[in-house]
Amino acid sequence: MKITVIGAGNVGATCANCIAQKELANEVILLDIKEGVAEGKSLDMWQTAPINYYDSRIKGVTNDYEATAGSEVVVITSGLPRKPGMSRDDLIATNAGIVKTVTENVVKHSPDAIIIIVSNPLDVMSYAAFLTAKKDSSKVFGMAGILDTARYRAFLAEELNVSPKDIQAVLMGGHGDTMVPLPRYTTVGGIPVTELIEEDKLNAIIERTKVGGGELVNLMGTSAWYAPGAAAAQMVEAIVRDQKRIFPVCTYLNGEYGFENIYLGVPVKLGKDGIEQIIELKLNEEESKMLEESATAVKSVMKVLDDMNIM
Repeated sequence: MKITVIGAGNVGATCANCIAQKELANEVILLDIKEGVAEGKSLDMWQTAPINYYDSRIKGVTNDYEATAGSEVVVITSGLPRKPGMSRDDLIATNAGIVKTVTENVVKHSPDAIIIIVSNPLDVMSYAAFLTAKKDSSKVFGMAGILDTARYRAFLAEELNVSPKDIQAVLMGGHGDTMVPLPRYTTVGGIPVTELIEEDKLNAIIERTKVGGGELVNLMGTSAWYAPGAAAAQMVEAIVRDQKRIFPVCTYLNGEYGFENIYLGVPVKLGKDGIEQIIELKLNEEESKMLEESATAVKSVMKVLDDMNIM
């Protein structure tokens, strides 16, 4: 089995490292456009194999898509971060062009691959990859919800002084400040979280989760990578091991939750065929309204891409 990660920046390299250490494939390909970066990082990772006891071979390449041929899963992390003075539209145009080119090469060399998008803006880049790949949406989707729920659960574990292993949660909607956390579906060892924490503290954690990425940028001056890379690797694991995991994933909706033609975060069943089921929760009026607002925000960004006529 071969798994490819496109983009050897911090997120891509972390993802490839997690995939290798979990031994999810015989061969892990790390590809980047910058000469020597993927090769160097891959060599560094491979030299940890005798220490961390894994056998997956990691190979770094510079723009060599032939090396990725026959991949069963491809994770795309390529794209530029938003720079000072760069408008949202500029960022969308730049990264959509990158994702389009990468996806074309992926489909050319690995036509049957399941594609996971990590590039930002996540929702619209997943849409861009879907339009480019011209394959079933169950095979093209984005990583956002696993990262967002991980942050939410980590904050709860810290506040409650419990193991994060015991916390289960669902978030829906777009990736960012319009995401929709669902306290009603959040439990700690099976106990509803609302029975363990005061409402004001829970609301503060929810608000912190919404701006979790920005908090890290303010601290480090750059985007996070450990948690996003690990989250993407967890999705890969669910696929290659056919685990049938229930995860919040950015997927294409065609009638589910009353939405059409939109990439939005919802709970799904993830297995060897990609998204095997979209799970429709029974939302109350308040939750439905928040999801509607999130979908409206995502739709506005998708429209920006549509109006550019570059796909």
